[in-house]
Amino acid sequence: MISKERIEKSATRIFKAVFPDSTNHYDTLFGGTAMQLMDEVAFITATRFSRKKVVTVSSDRIDFTRPIPAGTIIELIGKVVHVGNTSLKVLVEIFIEEMYSEVRQKAISGTFSFVAIDDNKRPMKIS
Repeated sequence: MISKERIEKSATRIFKAVFPDSTNHYDTLFGGTAMQLMDEVAFITATRFSRKKVVTVSSDRIDFTRPIPAGTIIELIGKVVHVGNTSLKVLVEIFIEEMYSEVRQKAISGTFSFVAIDDNKRPMKIS
């Protein structure tokens, strides 16, 4: 049985500043950079939850609802939302915070699927 406490303990929060070297010609965060950061947070969350070797097997729909401008702070939050026999899904959301105000908005969300693997790279049970 998977407990709520285990899910809550594995939740991962990472903050980053968005600098011009990670933005496109519109002065907003590259979509590919956002996806890379999301996969990293999802991986950390899946590993913290399972304490097993995991690999990304897919990313579900990723919704880019707001551009992320340079000069903002982003918070990435990963949370386990489904656990199967050998796999699990992690929802990652990115929130934008303006540096010099209290404004905070959700910008991107997506789900990543992972499979736990053994030393021979075969799927193994997540317990």
